Amino acid sequence: MQELTHFINGEHVKGTSGRFADVMNPATGEVQAKVPLANKAEMDAAVAAAQAAQPAWAAVNPQRRARVLMKFVDLLHRDMDKLAEALSREHGKTFPDAKGDIQRGLEVAEYCIAAPQMLKGEYTDAAGPGIDIYSMRQPLGVTAGITPFNFPAMIPMWMFAPAIACGNAFILKPSERDPSVPLMLAGLLEEAGLPKGIIQVVNGDKEAVDAILYDPIIQSVGFVGSTPIAEYIYGTGCAQGKRVQCFGGAKNHMIIMPDADLDQAADALVGAGYGAAGERCMAISVAVPVGEETADKLRDKLIPRIEKLKIAPYTAGVDVDYGPVVTAAAKENILRLVQTGVDQGADLVVDGRDFSLQGYEDGFFVGPHLFDRVTKDMDIYKTEIFGPVLSMVRAQSYEEALGLAMDHEYGNGTAIYTRDGDTARDFANRINVGMVGVNVPIPVPLAYHTFGGWKKSAFGDLNQHGPDSFKFYTRTKTVTSRWPSGIKEGGEFHFKQMD
Repeated sequence: MQELTHFINGEHVKGTSGRFADVMNPATGEVQAKVPLANKAEMDAAVAAAQAAQPAWAAVNPQRRARVLMKFVDLLHRDMDKLAEALSREHGKTFPDAKGDIQRGLEVAEYCIAAPQMLKGEYTDAAGPGIDIYSMRQPLGVTAGITPFNFPAMIPMWMFAPAIACGNAFILKPSERDPSVPLMLAGLLEEAGLPKGIIQVVNGDKEAVDAILYDPIIQSVGFVGSTPIAEYIYGTGCAQGKRVQCFGGAKNHMIIMPDADLDQAADALVGAGYGAAGERCMAISVAVPVGEETADKLRDKLIPRIEKLKIAPYTAGVDVDYGPVVTAAAKENILRLVQTGVDQGADLVVDGRDFSLQGYEDGFFVGPHLFDRVTKDMDIYKTEIFGPVLSMVRAQSYEEALGLAMDHEYGNGTAIYTRDGDTARDFANRINVGMVGVNVPIPVPLAYHTFGGWKKSAFGDLNQHGPDSFKFYTRTKTVTSRWPSGIKEGGEFHFKQMD
């Protein structure tokens, strides 16, 4: 049995707490490794190493810091298949999807190579007689991130790439369910030339999370996960005086207008609803066709597409549509919620409850499900299922469809499919959701824009990656400078008015 490690001060370090978590192979249901769960003493050691290393790293000019990220990007390309295989083995997602996970993180690292430009301050000369004013963006110090199981490469890179580019040290607490790729990424950073102590990976559970939240040295915390934990981390971290950004749950709606290309919309819904077994915070889980005729036609197009989905382990080839969910508990929760949908009166038109994959009966595979005639009082509508379940909620008008998305407590992503530019423009302007797709099902912005939801999907005033990341990982210092000419005598006891 493989025993994984922490990565502290440039070394792979065995756990000392005596506590471990099982790392599963979701396709077989077997334990493939054990990961140590850190105690406070282990987190303190990581923080101390980061605190000792960070001032020298902050003193390195941004261009040289960017060169480390340039090399890191090269190493990601070199080891892409190796990283993707490790990711698929622990998470269960298909091999192409795992490579996409790495690629979207890699693109943020590429964006952060622009640190010299992004960290430039502002300058005003002659703001007053002999007075100049300028601002500087300076690193926070030691920062930390708590990341989820569903994107074990992308989301850590969304956090540590800008943090490091800004001159901070970074402590990563990844998910204990699939920790190998984060450990591999830390090794690649140091191979790229990052000094020891600037990146630390400390595996753990709530004890490690609380150690981060209450440590006075750690200046900021980023989190992605469920909304209840996001609320806990945001409230606790802010109470400790930290800068905090937390991203929580989602229930993403796609509105399908009567004028939409229904074949295009059906293809988009199948990919966005069932890709990665629905374990994406940007997955489309609610389809809202406008009008009974639109709904009936869309349903007829969805059913054969869903029934043809290939569900298998990543080892079965690149044509696999999706693999297992991450744990047995996740599978049980998905099937429980499906049953509530049946019990509460929704029409289960594609029933995947009896799905079983020959040779992988102990794996955590969940068949695809399609509900029709779902109403907004049902649990399957209100709850983030995080599985291969798509719900159709029929709307009789555009305004009703818009209201469904606007009234939901989550506001991560949404999409509209239409051929009408006026409708699309109205939807984009009025919807109270952070990321909007127009004929795009999963509107995750590229690295040079920012990622973030609204309502109970996000807590904090700055988004992930893009320009916001450089704001989040720096403080602004403003200097007012005066160099008098000649010798001045006497003191001034009032504010001199500007000429």
